[in-house]
Amino acid sequence: VQLQASGGGLVQAGGSLRLSCALSRRTFTSYTIAWFRQASRKEREFVANIRWNEPFSYYADFVKGRFTISKDNAENTVYLQMNTLRPEDTAVYYCAARRALGYGSDQNTSEDKYNYWGRGTQVTVSS
Repeated sequence: VQLQASGGGLVQAGGSLRLSCALSRRTFTSYTIAWFRQASRKEREFVANIRWNEPFSYYADFVKGRFTISKDNAENTVYLQMNTLRPEDTAVYYCAARRALGYGSDQNTSEDKYNYWGRGTQVTVSS
């Protein structure tokens, strides 16, 4: 499984960006795709995830109401729409995948639970 994140850039506070995560496989049955981020000198943290074959997503509290994760199964792509960006959202954003059985939202937020990682994309929010 290969993942490739793109769409990062420089934006002013209050602006928006949409990140994309292109997935290499056609079949992701029972997979969860997630976005993480890592700011300079900080640990990587969970942002949001989505079940590939189910209509469930899960968000970190600090992005609720501002970020939306979505998917296009036909295009093998997961998106992260980021609105009302703040300087503290500045980070390298990564997409990751893990096999997740069961039905419902996947509330695993630990990076250790995700087996597949792509290269990150830099998001910089200026004040």
